[in-house]
Amino acid sequence: MKMVSVIGARPQFIKYAPLSKELRMTYQDLLIHTGQHYDYNMNGVFFDELGIPKPDYNLGVGSGTHAYQTGQMLKGIEDVLMKEKPDLTFVYGDTNSTLAGALSSVKLHIKVAHVEAGVRSFDKSMPEEINRTLTDFCSDYLFCPTQTAVDNLKREGITKGVYLTGDVMVDALNSNRVIAEQSGILEKLKITSKNYLIVTLHRASNSDIWLNLKNIINAFTKLSEMGETIVFPIHPRTVNALKNYGLFDRLNASVMLIQPLGYLEFLKLLNHAKKVLTDSGGIQKEAYILKVPCVTLMDSTAWIETVDDGWNILAGTDTERIIELARDFQPNHLHSNLFGAGSCHKITNIIADIFSDS
Repeated sequence: MKMVSVIGARPQFIKYAPLSKELRMTYQDLLIHTGQHYDYNMNGVFFDELGIPKPDYNLGVGSGTHAYQTGQMLKGIEDVLMKEKPDLTFVYGDTNSTLAGALSSVKLHIKVAHVEAGVRSFDKSMPEEINRTLTDFCSDYLFCPTQTAVDNLKREGITKGVYLTGDVMVDALNSNRVIAEQSGILEKLKITSKNYLIVTLHRASNSDIWLNLKNIINAFTKLSEMGETIVFPIHPRTVNALKNYGLFDRLNASVMLIQPLGYLEFLKLLNHAKKVLTDSGGIQKEAYILKVPCVTLMDSTAWIETVDDGWNILAGTDTERIIELARDFQPNHLHSNLFGAGSCHKITNIIADIFSDS
C-alpha cells in the first residue's frame, strides 16, 4: 500500500517522526513537505534531530496570507497526488498544511487519515479551529488523542472511522527524553533547574495585535524586574512584530532572548522549567506530559483537558493576570494520564486492519 504524509510546521515534524518509523516498517510512505516552516531553526533542525527522512517533495510555499498559503499548498499537493496516486493521505494537527492535504485528497477521492482529530477550542476566531474542523469533516479515519476529542466528534455527528488512540506526541517525547537530557542548554544559558520561566509566543492573535503584544511584553518585563529569570526562544514572526510595533526595546536585559531551539534542547529546557508561559498548543501538551505547570497566553485552548486536570490555566493577555499566575499558579491535585502512550503502534495496527479487509 502506498501512502502520502503531508507536513509543514514544527508541531507536525514532532508528530510525524515516531509515526513514520512505525508506518515505514510495512508501507511505502511518501513525504510531502509544504514548506510552511522553512527557517533551519523552525524546520531543518527537527529533521536532523528526529531522524525524519528527506522529503520526497518539498513545495517551498513559505510565508503568506492564509489564503495564499493554503491555495499554493492545494495546487502543489494535488500535483503530487495525481502523479503518485496513493491509497491514503495522512495529515497532522491543525495548520494550513493539514487542511490543504485533506482538501486536495478528498477532492481526488483519496482516503484521508487525520492524526489529532476531534480537538476543539470552540473559538472560530482561531484559524487553527477552522482548519481542524474542516479537516475532520474531510477525513475517513479520525485518530483522536483523548476521549474529549471523541466526544466532540460525536456531538458533530461524526462517529464512523473514529478511533481513540492517544497522542503521538507522547511517543515522540518518551523516545527522546533520555537523549534530550544530555543537552548542555542549561549550562550554556547559565541557568539551573526549576529556577526559570520559559516563554514562547507566536500566534497571530498575540503577535499581530499591538495591545495584546504590548500587555504580554509588559508582563514579561515586570516579572523579570521582580527577580524572575525568563528564557524566551523568540519566533521570527514575533521578532518582526516587536520591531514593527516598537516594542523590542521594552524587553530589558534580564529577559533572556535566544534563537528558536531544536526539539531536543527545547525539551530539556521545558522539562527543567519552573513554569512555561505560552500560546502554543503543542507546548501546552508537552508541559502537561512533563508535569510542568503551564500558563496559557490565550482566552481559550483546544487542550481544555489540561485545564480541567489542573496543570494549565488561561491567562489571556491581561498584564496583571499573567504576572499573578506566573508567580502563584500551582497544580492543585495529582496528574492524570490524559494522552495515553503507544499511539503510533495503535494507529499502524488500525490501518493494517482496515486495509487488510479492503
